[in-house]
Amino acid sequence: MFNEIVASVNEILWGQGRLLIYMLLFAGIWFSFKLGFLQFRQFGHMFTLLRGSTVADKSGISSFQALCTSLSARVGTGNLAGVAIAISLGGPGAIFWMWVVAAIGMATAFAESLLGQVYKVRDSNKEFRGGPAYYIRDGLGLPWLGIAFSLCLLFGYGFIFGATQANTIADALNYAYDIPVFNTGLVVTLLAGLVVIGGVRAIARFSEIVVPFMGVAYLVVVLGITLFNISAVPAMLAEIVNSAFGLNEAAAGTFAAALKSGIQRGLYSNEAGAGSVPQAAASASPKPNHPATQGYIQMLGVFLDTMVLCTCTAIIILLAGDIGSGEMEGIRLTQDAMNTHIGGYGIHFVSIAICLFAFTSIVADYAYAESNLHLFKVDNTAGRAVLTFIFLSMMLWGSGADLKEVWAAADMVFGLMAVINIIGIILLTPTVVAVSQHYISKLKTNRDMAFDKSECDVQGQTEKDIW
Repeated sequence: MFNEIVASVNEILWGQGRLLIYMLLFAGIWFSFKLGFLQFRQFGHMFTLLRGSTVADKSGISSFQALCTSLSARVGTGNLAGVAIAISLGGPGAIFWMWVVAAIGMATAFAESLLGQVYKVRDSNKEFRGGPAYYIRDGLGLPWLGIAFSLCLLFGYGFIFGATQANTIADALNYAYDIPVFNTGLVVTLLAGLVVIGGVRAIARFSEIVVPFMGVAYLVVVLGITLFNISAVPAMLAEIVNSAFGLNEAAAGTFAAALKSGIQRGLYSNEAGAGSVPQAAASASPKPNHPATQGYIQMLGVFLDTMVLCTCTAIIILLAGDIGSGEMEGIRLTQDAMNTHIGGYGIHFVSIAICLFAFTSIVADYAYAESNLHLFKVDNTAGRAVLTFIFLSMMLWGSGADLKEVWAAADMVFGLMAVINIIGIILLTPTVVAVSQHYISKLKTNRDMAFDKSECDVQGQTEKDIW
């Protein structure tokens, strides 16, 4: 019965109804226009803000830690298994639509991360917490909708997504080394427990060390593969475009499949509009101390996730030749493609990469779930203990669950989160525009960049002594 419910909801969100696809595209286009295509006009400013982004205080983690935490969640199975699934179901053209949804989704990521900062609160430890549940409750005065979002997030990030990541790690190691999935699941669960028990700050410190290392290592290997196969790159790019629009006989009829798979897996990877990243954004003490700072920083996260890392996986698969079609190949397609390029070492490299990528996602998933405990007044020792137990138990279960069932459940809760979040950020557009203009005006006049709520028209209420 549960599988039937999941299938029915996904059919509305992702299938024939395509509700979420339309909503995500609308949100990206909406904020791109409302913000004057900020993601292109001020593209370089995202990198400028990285200078000085490692400074934190007792109330929040640093901007760089918030970026790495959000990348920890983004850079996971979506970058390795998700890209492979998109290509196997939608053809090479799915990658084109992943790029498109990321380009316009950068504006959505800016909006939701800015709002996460504006309406952030302090928890029982006097540390910053926030996200869609908080800006929907306080900005729009709709506590019931905020609670609905928070329940979806707790179910997704507290129960399902960790199981998805554990499933991919277990499958990758079983395929490469015949390690029993239960054994892998048990080890991954124990290691995750050692990290998450330290809370958001421990997860942020872990992320800022591991994420840059694994991202750069992956990029270097793919650059080597690209240079070695440079003569095949033009044909690969032509294949991506032709498949995306069904422009040749071989790609005829692939437009719908490429569009659906590209947007669905693109969202799952970069998470723009889903309402997950604002949890990390709200936890930061940004420098300069303005909500827009995290908007820019998290916009950069979408670019790095999809335009860089997802493209790297696509290059590995497409330059390998035969990609297969019609089956949810998952991580094994990426492993086989890497074997084509670097021989027997390929399966080892991908296995290590997926373990690192997925493990960092697991610990970031916990951070997102933990951020919502404050909403229910259970951000205490007992509340965190219960969340930790459920989270780790689901990981252990997920390591041996059926891949299609796990991904389907993940798609459902992810989609429900996104629907609620998009409604919230669209209704809060006046605040997004006002706060971003406030930042840009200060930037142009070289004034003190600190945010002053009295200088800006902000909807609803914000917590006292935050701004």
